[in-house]
Amino acid sequence: MTDTALAPREVTHGRVLKIALPIVLSNVTIPILGAVDTGVVGQMGLAAPIGAVGIGAIVLSAIYWVFGFLRMGTTGLAAQALGQGNRAEVAALLTRVLMIAFAGGIAIILLQIPLFWAAFSIAPASAEVETLAQGYMAIRVWSAPAAIAVFGITGWLIAQERTGAVLALQLWMNGVNVVLNLWFVLGLGWGVNGVAFATFLAEWTGLAMGLYLCRAAFRVPDWRNWARVFDRVKLLRMAQVNSDILIRSLLLEGIFLSFMFLGADFGDVTLAANQVLLQFLHITAFALDGFAFSAEALVGQAVGARAVPALRRSAILSSFWGLGSATVLALGFGMFGNDIVAIMAKNAEVQSAAAAYLPWMVCVPVLALASFMFDGIFIGATRTADMRNMMLVSALIFAGAAVAFLPVFGNHGLWMALLISFVVRGATLAWRYPALERSVAE
Repeated sequence: MTDTALAPREVTHGRVLKIALPIVLSNVTIPILGAVDTGVVGQMGLAAPIGAVGIGAIVLSAIYWVFGFLRMGTTGLAAQALGQGNRAEVAALLTRVLMIAFAGGIAIILLQIPLFWAAFSIAPASAEVETLAQGYMAIRVWSAPAAIAVFGITGWLIAQERTGAVLALQLWMNGVNVVLNLWFVLGLGWGVNGVAFATFLAEWTGLAMGLYLCRAAFRVPDWRNWARVFDRVKLLRMAQVNSDILIRSLLLEGIFLSFMFLGADFGDVTLAANQVLLQFLHITAFALDGFAFSAEALVGQAVGARAVPALRRSAILSSFWGLGSATVLALGFGMFGNDIVAIMAKNAEVQSAAAAYLPWMVCVPVLALASFMFDGIFIGATRTADMRNMMLVSALIFAGAAVAFLPVFGNHGLWMALLISFVVRGATLAWRYPALERSVAE
């Protein structure tokens, strides 16, 4: 346990892929779980249960998402501590993360009534759907501490390049969820509440497995060295990093919410087409996340070791593979985009509208690449103030572009504004990158 920086391990293509590929595979399982949830309640033959599970899951995901900073902030801080050779801080950081997660989860449980009331005030549903959704959320909310803790554990594992463990954790949680869904809903007839109980148990067992995967940290006394855990400087640094990431994420969410609301003005068909096409952006994120995460871990370790050459090589190799993936995605969207749309939307009008805007999807992977990769690089370096500031610039540019282009180009102008915001974010972070290297060299 030392605070002396270690000589960084060589950054290789194999090391980048070893980090990235399990994350890509893990992301593939995410939409499968949602499909199973919908399919299981769909066997009840009623529309209300499907809507209740969908709305309930969206509301809870939005509430939990506020704590998404734990995943990103933990990766950067833990990777830097690892690069410094400071294993004691790596262990203490895990304790801090778990304490924040449990405090946040308990707060959500205590505030569930006003939180759920606010959610349904913003997006009201039918009385039947709201009643079922309230029952669903009232069960699931009791696993809030576990769900949020898994965010932090995931970030902690990524920092140590243990993305195989992240994949195992994701497969475990999804597997438990699917099996219990089938048993509780189809076997025992518990309906919507059965889906909620399945997720509740999957999240708590997921936390148990996550702690098991982190067991090495609990074999040494540093995880309960309370003087270190509550070190004022470390806590303030953690608060700063996490608050910057939270503001950045809120700005990004604001861009997407604005995109959806502005798209609604063009009519139901265009709105539906936009929703279908946004799935192409989600696919892009699932594919590029792995390489952004590799940048987080490798850059963080290089920054901790104060090794600029390793930092630069980590950024270049991760981005190289990200570019390869973005190119494959762009070609795939160009060749099979209409087929993908046809699978997701059966309505002929929606298919026709989506086809008109499909060229923007071909551009998305390449134009958004820099924003994904620099996010990973800056998270690893914990240069979160730059991330926050450049996201603010991007949000303002999006707003300006939307005002200028929508009256002239309609929905094409909306997509143009969104892609410009991605390009601006990538370009402005690229502009700040030399300062990042200089700060490590000092």
